[in-house]
Amino acid sequence: MATERSKKSTLYFFIIPNFLVITGIITILYWPQNNMTKSTKVIINNGEPLSVISKKLLKSGVITNEKLFELATKIMGLEKSIPVGSYQIKGVNINKRIINSLVHGSPEIKRITLLEGWNIKQVSSHLSKQMGFDYNNLIEIINDKNFTQSLDIDGDNLEGYLFPETYHFFDGQKEYSVIKRFVSEYKKFWSNINIAKADSMNLTQHQIVTLASIIEGEAIYDSERPIISAVYHNRLKRGMKLQADPTVQYIINDGPRRLLNKDLKIKSLYNTYLYRGLPPGPINSPGYESLKAALYPEENDYLYFVAKGDGYHTFSKNEKDHEKAKRAFQRVRKKVKKERGNL
Repeated sequence: MATERSKKSTLYFFIIPNFLVITGIITILYWPQNNMTKSTKVIINNGEPLSVISKKLLKSGVITNEKLFELATKIMGLEKSIPVGSYQIKGVNINKRIINSLVHGSPEIKRITLLEGWNIKQVSSHLSKQMGFDYNNLIEIINDKNFTQSLDIDGDNLEGYLFPETYHFFDGQKEYSVIKRFVSEYKKFWSNINIAKADSMNLTQHQIVTLASIIEGEAIYDSERPIISAVYHNRLKRGMKLQADPTVQYIINDGPRRLLNKDLKIKSLYNTYLYRGLPPGPINSPGYESLKAALYPEENDYLYFVAKGDGYHTFSKNEKDHEKAKRAFQRVRKKVKKERGNL
């Protein structure tokens, strides 16, 4: 009898504490919180610890007891598994379901497209509308020389390095994170082969991007980009001024518009009608095709080109032929103007 009692006592000794532990865990996991039917938006930023996340949930009214939420998250082993993003939490009112809605839920996604040829003002304006960023703050970040150089970009700012592409960001993602992604995408262009090609041309990556941005400003069709690139390479080799209209458009305040003679006299290192060589830096963000064209120009002897009026250009090897092509374009322009006047 004594032995049986001893066995029962030992059994109770193990069962009761385990029962209490299990009951405690279940209680914590299924502890009722506040969120019932309303939809609540919560933004989780990169690197935020569980304590910060629980305070956000408490402040937004999703939970009423942050300590029990944190404990439940740790019990589930998910304290480091809550991903970055913006979440709409609705219809969950116990710890376990709230945690699962964060860890396994689908964060809201923003689809952002940057177009080829956009400058930093256009990019900032687009991001301020689509991501809710402050425009002036974006301009300040993009122009921050220390931030630029921390990204291994050899320039005073990030003009030219915000790569045109379609991106997907979490709603609530921070400015620095978004901008770093643009620059990271740009860097993919620089394969070992492309780096070696630039070195063989005695041009830095910054110079290639600068030239590519001018090509981007001139070309509409991809087929013409290597030809336009060759014109500029040929002029650089001969010590000729580039006389590239997009560089002047970059420095006028009311562009883009038809350039006037007075515009060509603006004293700026970006004015390639006044100064030889490349401007100090890019004038926009060139796309892949323009970057490739800057590195791999067509082999030709062209030194001039002028618009035809249909998006394409007439290329010339000498000034005489160039003047002839310009007169042809003027006739096209007058004809179009006349037709518009008759409408």
